Amino acid sequence: MTQLRAFKQVDVFTSSPLNGNPLAVIIEASDLSDEQMSAIARWTNLSETTFVLPPVDPAADYRVRIFTPAHELPFAGHPTLGTAHALLESGIALHTPGKIVQECGIGLVTIKIGADNALAFAAPEATLTEFTDAPLSSALNSEAIEARLPVMAADMGIRWLLIPMTSADAVLASQPNVVEFERLTKKARVNGVMLFGPLDGVAEQYEVRGLFIENGSLVEDPVTGSANACLARYLQAQGVELDYRVRQGTALQRAGRLSVTYAADGVWIGGQTVTVLNGTISV
Repeated sequence: MTQLRAFKQVDVFTSSPLNGNPLAVIIEASDLSDEQMSAIARWTNLSETTFVLPPVDPAADYRVRIFTPAHELPFAGHPTLGTAHALLESGIALHTPGKIVQECGIGLVTIKIGADNALAFAAPEATLTEFTDAPLSSALNSEAIEARLPVMAADMGIRWLLIPMTSADAVLASQPNVVEFERLTKKARVNGVMLFGPLDGVAEQYEVRGLFIENGSLVEDPVTGSANACLARYLQAQGVELDYRVRQGTALQRAGRLSVTYAADGVWIGGQTVTVLNGTISV
C-alpha cells in the first residue's frame, strides 16, 4: 500500500536555487525495499537520491543510503550535505549541537554546522595511486595537462581520476573524445574523472570539472563533493595544506562553490545548500 512520505529536493553547493547540484531526499525510508529505492532513484532521474533510515551505530544521528539511477553508492559528497540540510530543516534532534554524524556505506561521516548555516563534511581518507597507464591527451582532446603534477586515482569509496591542467581555461576548453574517455575510465577503474586548474583574479583558486560515462554518453556533474574531497587529499599528499575555494559548474551555466579547510580535526569540504521543493512523495 502506498503512503505519503516527506520529500525534499535541495540544491547543494550554492546559495541561490538552480545554481548547484540537485538532490532528492526521502526523509522516512525505513520500510522501503531496495527495489523501491532503486525505482524512486530512477524516477527522480537525478544524479543521486538519498533515503534516510534509523542509525545502526549509536554514535550516528541517522543512516543514509545513496542511490544513482543505476546503482547504490557507499558515499558521495553532495548527497551527504544535502541530506544533512534537509534533516536540519525538518527538525532532527542531534546528539551533539553543531555537529551531525551520518552513517553510510563507508561508516561514520561527521558534518559541521557553520555560523552562516553552511555545512561541511570531513573528507574521508583516500587511497592515492599514481596513474600513467593510458594516453590522456587523446581522451581529453587537450595537450594542456600540467606535467609538473602527477595524475592520480583517488579511492574514497567512490573512485576519481584527478588530472591537473595548466589553467582554468584549459579545464573549460577540454572536449573529451567519448570513446577514448570511456577507455580511460575503464583502464583506471574509476567512477569519473576530475579536471582541475588554477584560477587567477577571483575569489576561488581552482576551476574543476567532474566528468563520467553513463549509458555510453559523457555526463558532467554540476558540483561534486566526493571528487573535491579527493582533490583536497591529493593536494595534501603533495604537501599543500592551504585553505582554498573551488568553482565548479561553469561549463553547465551553474555557479557551484565549495570551500576546503585544513584543520587539526580533519579536512573539511563545505558549502551552502538551499531547498527548492518541499512536500511529499506517494510510494
